[in-house]
Amino acid sequence: MFIIALTYHKSLEEVDAHLSAHVEFLKDNYEKGLFLASGRKNPRTGGVILALAANRAEIEALIACDPFYIHDVATYEITEFTPSMTSPELAFLANR
Repeated sequence: MFIIALTYHKSLEEVDAHLSAHVEFLKDNYEKGLFLASGRKNPRTGGVILALAANRAEIEALIACDPFYIHDVATYEITEFTPSMTSPELAFLANR
């Protein structure tokens, strides 16, 4: 499992210019079962995505398709972790 933290390094005006395409990217990956949750940071300096993938290389390849990455409006920090404890609703994630 991965936490992908995006940090904007361009103006919000430029971020917003690519927001619709980014949302489509998110929706596509939810449909594929790769994304579990996502949302904006507060204050609005970027966002966070919880993702499932076999390995870091798969996540890096996925990020390369994000319009925010393609148009260089955000930087990405990838953190891999293995959930060892979850709520009952998220038990399917344990030890993944």
